[in-house]
Amino acid sequence: MNTTFLFLLLLCSSVLELIILGGVLFFYLRLKKSESLMHMLQDNQSKLLARIETNARLEREVVDSFAQRQIELEELNTKLEDRAQALRRLLEQAEGITRSPQFLREIILNGRKKGYSAQQIARNAGLSVDEVKLILAQNVPE
Repeated sequence: MNTTFLFLLLLCSSVLELIILGGVLFFYLRLKKSESLMHMLQDNQSKLLARIETNARLEREVVDSFAQRQIELEELNTKLEDRAQALRRLLEQAEGITRSPQFLREIILNGRKKGYSAQQIARNAGLSVDEVKLILAQNVPE
């Protein structure tokens, strides 16, 4: 009975050792799987950080480019305003010249030379027919 008890005890301890060994093997495999998962996550994190860094660099470039474009647009706007002001002055001068009596007289006399009627000349010069007739009467060749 003693030998069977020892045999049973040895058998139970062997089975228990096998179970413990199976548990150790199971945890070892889980550990390896966790390590590979951790390495994969670290690689993905590194890739994500690289992409974030690239995006941040691109964003800085876009912001810098935008600021530069804003400065260029402001310069162009200033130049455009200067040119518009110069054109307004030129238009005012041109209107002053076209409204001068000497210029209107030249227009009327040239119209007469071309054979236009007093009504046509008045319409082209922006004057009344009476004004055109008066100027033509003053300049009748004698």
